[in-house]
Amino acid sequence: MSVSLRDEVRGAVLGDQRLTKRLVKVIESLGAKPNMSVPAATCGRAEMEAAYRFFDNDKVSPERILRPHIEATRERVSQTDVALLVQDTTDLDLTRPKQQVRGAGPLEYHTRLGAFFHPMVAFTEHGLPLGIVWQKSWTRSKIKKMTVNDKGRWIRETPIEGKETYRWIEGLRAAREVADTCPQTTCVCIADSDADVYELFCEPRGTSRGEVHLLVRACKKRITVDTEMTWFEAARATKCLYQCSVNVGARIAKLSTDKRKRHETREARLAELEVRATTVTVRHPYRPGRHRNLSDITLNVVLAEEPNPPNGATPIQWLLATTLPIDEVQQVRRIVAYYAIRWQIEIFFRTLKSGCRIEERQLETVERMLNCLAVYAIIAWKVMYLSRLGSECPDLSCELIFEPSEWKSVCMTVRKADPPSTPPPLNEMIRMIASLGGYVLRQSTRPGPQTLWFGLQRVYDLSTAWQTFGPG
Repeated sequence: MSVSLRDEVRGAVLGDQRLTKRLVKVIESLGAKPNMSVPAATCGRAEMEAAYRFFDNDKVSPERILRPHIEATRERVSQTDVALLVQDTTDLDLTRPKQQVRGAGPLEYHTRLGAFFHPMVAFTEHGLPLGIVWQKSWTRSKIKKMTVNDKGRWIRETPIEGKETYRWIEGLRAAREVADTCPQTTCVCIADSDADVYELFCEPRGTSRGEVHLLVRACKKRITVDTEMTWFEAARATKCLYQCSVNVGARIAKLSTDKRKRHETREARLAELEVRATTVTVRHPYRPGRHRNLSDITLNVVLAEEPNPPNGATPIQWLLATTLPIDEVQQVRRIVAYYAIRWQIEIFFRTLKSGCRIEERQLETVERMLNCLAVYAIIAWKVMYLSRLGSECPDLSCELIFEPSEWKSVCMTVRKADPPSTPPPLNEMIRMIASLGGYVLRQSTRPGPQTLWFGLQRVYDLSTAWQTFGPG
């Protein structure tokens, strides 16, 4: 694992070759023990202080740390037929009981401080994470207190460039750059309902060598030009193309005061959906100012809806606005499957927060936290990549990823026998590592990122012991 992490940052340009070498050491140390603190993950006081000095260096920035990883990700994207570029936002809660992180801004309210992280992660159509292709992070200076009328006026009159929602357009432009550098790959920019912004649909998607497609879950009640119905009603008026079953994950509301349906608590269940699709032309919203003229746009919409939800449960309803074709049922199925991959970025955030414990890092300024975040973002991607790679390429030799001291020590620990003469397949190795982190070996299931990040920490210790006391 460490070799691959080293390759993801080896080309970082930080203005000093010593800083690049330090970045390699830092990401190897933290990547070997992603769930542990910086002092516990580094070897001794000198390395710990060097890591903290690295995060505090003025020449270091998240963009410079991530640049070689982004270039490597684009190379991986160019080798696939379809790349799903999923963008989403998460908040980093940096609230401390005593001394607060300098530079942290308010999140939902002034007593909860932190920063926002908005990455775009590339996936294959089967859900294999390829890496980060773009990211943006920011803090708020304050929260505007406005009445309902004032808020509505501010939303209508403020240019999109002055709103936080502008990040979705920036993300689409970044996706357009990826599509331009990878002309043989079909790139699809995917986002959830927060990205239902009219200006996003109006944004140019073409490049000199192709275009990027758009797939966004809709939430606004936009009116169609021809029928005067909402696009929800227009899609619901069409015939059902097919029915499908989806597993709905359990969810616990973060805030008891948050009454939005998409954030409410729900139990896990198997939902039966009806899927419909149509093409609509949506009326443009009013924007004041002579430079705010918008035109009507034509989009394809796919409605996946649960007609008979359990008593008391909010029905599952996806209205997907897209530029992908819907001429055939198979194309509609593909659109629903593509959007289902969007959930993988939530797993990425969970790996970053619960696995790498980024919010618990004891750094005094938000600038140091964001530098640390960039390093752990690569580590979180790597954990997810290993978790999925075992099932995507099960027969691949594990020695392409793991050192002999790693796979031999794991085999001996798990199997209670001498290691084999040849390296085991990658899928078998991933399952053994996850078993060290609490995964119960079963043929019907596959390990997830949580058991894998716990297991990887034990791999590091076993490998160290093997090199120190083992054969040879």
